[in-house]
Amino acid sequence: RCKNLSVSFWNSYWMLPSDVCGMNCFWEAAFRYDYVKTHPSEKMHLAVVACGERLEETVTMLRSAIIFSIKPLQFHIFAEDQLHESFKDILDDFPYEGKVNYTLYPITFPTESAAEWKKLFKPCASQRLFLPLILKNVDSLLYVDTDILFLRPVDDIWSFLGKFNSTQIAAMAPEHEEPRIGWYNRFARHPYYGVTGINSGVMLMNMTRIRRKYFKNDMTPVRLQWGEILMPLLKKYKLNITWGDQDLLNIMFFHNPESLYVFPCQWNYRPDHCIYGSNCKEAEEEGIFILHGNRGVYHDDKQPTFRAVYEAIKNYSFGDDLVHSLLQPLELELQKTMHTYCGRVYKVFIKQLTKSIRDLYARRSKG
Repeated sequence: RCKNLSVSFWNSYWMLPSDVCGMNCFWEAAFRYDYVKTHPSEKMHLAVVACGERLEETVTMLRSAIIFSIKPLQFHIFAEDQLHESFKDILDDFPYEGKVNYTLYPITFPTESAAEWKKLFKPCASQRLFLPLILKNVDSLLYVDTDILFLRPVDDIWSFLGKFNSTQIAAMAPEHEEPRIGWYNRFARHPYYGVTGINSGVMLMNMTRIRRKYFKNDMTPVRLQWGEILMPLLKKYKLNITWGDQDLLNIMFFHNPESLYVFPCQWNYRPDHCIYGSNCKEAEEEGIFILHGNRGVYHDDKQPTFRAVYEAIKNYSFGDDLVHSLLQPLELELQKTMHTYCGRVYKVFIKQLTKSIRDLYARRSKG
């Protein structure tokens, strides 16, 4: 177990000029880190990238993962140096009950192109593209944005790894269910996956397969591996992409569609699924499994339904009764949002959450 990470080595290392420490040096240093070696069936690996004002949001996401998950969790938290102590102080006080470990990492990019990657879309967002190459000893990984909330066990999305066919290396959900409001099919100036593109806020990866795969592309007839294709893609499309690393992933899977497993929309439920009318049928039937509060909706008054769920999980104290301390107060708050489009379908926000709480108590009663 490694909770305390000294970043002095990393800070001094990545400051080397590009003519001294290039791409090979970058990966060599990344691989020197003594990672926890864990068989994927024994522990679930969850990664997140936090920069700027995302500390509270990230901690709330981690809390939601801990509440319901069954198998042990290993968190891989990539954060700016000034956030490390705050993460340690908060996470060390969590009552893990032996099922959670975490490791903190600095934000790192290849030295010779670090500036370009840092300014792509949002600060640090493109860090996720390098996870298969940095976490070399991790076989499979679930990456999530900081604004994700788990409303059912991480185990359930982790189980999709067993549903991959022989060619699939990753899983994501569509960007939109309804093409009439889709962004990619109306505005994109680059290739994208499927009819409406894919959203990278929740990305399940078989990283062993990713590292081994040679990708078809539109830059050369020669297939390229993950570490070889990232910078050429950025150079070709950087003037035509709007959503940064997500656009690059769309381009990659446009050329390699056989490599992607597509989640149903309730595994990455966003405001677009309800603000124009309910358009995620799976969520209507089974409830929301993973809530994605993109566009800052957890922190403003534009989508009070999303904010209510976030506040409920943020304020829940581990060990308190989930029905009386989380579910019932949340439902009362959600009923106050029925004047909004998302509030009209507020029951989809608690349908799966209710089941998750019931299942959790059933497991406890059995042993």
